[in-house]
Amino acid sequence: MTAETAWGGAPSVLRMILGKQLEELRTRAGLTFEQAGQAIGVSHSTIRRLESAKVARLRLADVEKLLRTYGVGDQHEIDTFLQSVREANKRGWWHTYRDVMPDWFAAYLSLEQAALHIRAYEAQFVHGLLQTEDYARALLGAGNPHAPADATERRVALRMRRQELLSRPSPPHLWVIMDETVLRWPVGGRAVMRGQIDHLIEVTALPHVTLQIMPFGNGPHPAMRAGAFHVFRFRAPELPDIVYVNGLVGAVYLDKPGDVVVYREALDRLGAQATPAKKTEDLLGEIRKEL
Repeated sequence: MTAETAWGGAPSVLRMILGKQLEELRTRAGLTFEQAGQAIGVSHSTIRRLESAKVARLRLADVEKLLRTYGVGDQHEIDTFLQSVREANKRGWWHTYRDVMPDWFAAYLSLEQAALHIRAYEAQFVHGLLQTEDYARALLGAGNPHAPADATERRVALRMRRQELLSRPSPPHLWVIMDETVLRWPVGGRAVMRGQIDHLIEVTALPHVTLQIMPFGNGPHPAMRAGAFHVFRFRAPELPDIVYVNGLVGAVYLDKPGDVVVYREALDRLGAQATPAKKTEDLLGEIRKEL
């Protein structure tokens, strides 16, 4: 019974892991939600929220009582678990940008920072982890036309900070499939797009980045009606793959196996239908010449 604490500043993901471990311990002890709650003086719904990581913070006293209730008697094990709880309760680095990002996006950042593999389909815009500063500024400015200039700059800074995970030790593998539309959309004008394509050519040389383009000529494909989405996979065996689907006023996070497999298979079909990754640099170069 241990919890991984080196998660690169992704406390909500660590809460998910701890919740899964508490659920396993409760099940192994043969206790229901109601019995676990009665044992430490909380409601059954509180136990459910703890296990599903739907609490902002984990109370050390409650967790310790639960561990003892579930039969964990080794003090070293308890202390190790509680240290993980302390880590999970820390705020992520993105908390300093809370004034310029929606509340639901914090969950996305936690997943992104903690993922082992990130697979994504982009229908209209370059993936945020692959954007240049100029491209991000033009895109965010167009998406928030009434925002003060300093707010736009903070959003740009947040996006650039996210990209640091690609240059950290043991970075995640990022595999992005983009429609050709993404490269034809004149975000910021020709000069900005040329710079963006140059950057994409550079990042395709990274061993942990795979980029594929879905050309116009390839016709209909499996994600045409879905829009952009991500599938995250993690190191921790307690965590399932999670799908993220973004909307105008919020986001949906899916972790039921039946839902996840639909998106995972869509990415597999997209990858088979798109231009092979080894030809991406040549395709990007051809499109750049047209700008």
